[in-house]
Amino acid sequence: MGRDLAAAKRVVVKVGSAVLAGEAGLARERFEAVARGVLALERAGKRVVLVSSGAIAAGRALLGRPRPKSLPELQALAAAGQPELMRAWKEAFAPRPVAQVLLGAGDLADRGRFLNAKNTLETLLGWGVLPVVNENDTVMTEEIQFGDNDQLAVLVAGLVEAEALLLLSDVDALYEKDPREDPGARPVRELSEVTPEVLAMASPRPGRAGRGGMRSKLFAAKRALDAGVTLWLLPGRDPGAIEKALAGEAIGTRFVPRGRRYGGKKRWLAQVPVLEGELVVDAGAARALRERGASLLPVGVREVRGNFPAGAPVKVVDEEGRLVGYGITELGSETIARVKGLRSGEVARLLGRSAPEEVIHRDRFILLEEPT
Repeated sequence: MGRDLAAAKRVVVKVGSAVLAGEAGLARERFEAVARGVLALERAGKRVVLVSSGAIAAGRALLGRPRPKSLPELQALAAAGQPELMRAWKEAFAPRPVAQVLLGAGDLADRGRFLNAKNTLETLLGWGVLPVVNENDTVMTEEIQFGDNDQLAVLVAGLVEAEALLLLSDVDALYEKDPREDPGARPVRELSEVTPEVLAMASPRPGRAGRGGMRSKLFAAKRALDAGVTLWLLPGRDPGAIEKALAGEAIGTRFVPRGRRYGGKKRWLAQVPVLEGELVVDAGAARALRERGASLLPVGVREVRGNFPAGAPVKVVDEEGRLVGYGITELGSETIARVKGLRSGEVARLLGRSAPEEVIHRDRFILLEEPT
């Protein structure tokens, strides 16, 4: 049932800080266990990208610092710990070569930089080098952070067009209730959507060493499902978790997409980490977008939020505030504000016959829903 990991040609493996960090710093035996799993995937004919947390935990152990309280402290610890993190991966995979790739939300929000990052990763994979990706914490601001590496991992899956994403966590699976509060809670083995009811199963509390809690992992699963990526939430402290998932064992929780799988620019849109603005559309436009796959015309726009140029990724919501989808605009925010509510003939008289007829063309729009 669902998509089999054995059938995937490209896999992203994300491992969290709570898996890699022990009481005295990085737990090298866990690096070795993950490396064995990654190599098993590669022996099965898959190309793998590794997304690794752990730089801040490594920096704390190296410098003997307490848990950081500010963004500059987080960034300084990440700067000190990143070389230690890469050293641990280099030793775990030796003699297999590994490469450090540091990415920021701004890198993947910009389509050109997204493609540059994609080309770099494709070149490394072509050379047989394992990319080890982490967020570029040292230069991030609070406004443009991914939030945690669960979200980064989904974006990397889109970047390399992976069919599968494995999240190695300090929890065994998604449970019907938080097992820290209800020891009798049962695990959920497979889901095909992330609904408000599913979100209610999760605790927002992060793990001991990480930034992301179970709700973060569910939002990552939602974004993966939107892009047609199968996501496994696996027990990262089980040294054979990856191999068991590859063998088809019932382990962790699997999120299996039921519908479309976007490609190219639409896949980037499904996962873009930073949107530059928001358009509010009337009920008729929302229905046309949702039911007919139509383009968004000026007549259906009710409000423009934010300042953005033509070609910007934006969120489209209805007048009730419900997400309709994401799109790339044909016009900038100032121009959209001038023509909103106008019919095509009126727009042509105002802007000229050569101006785009659509605010967002249907080929540059993806339909999405978000849990509340």
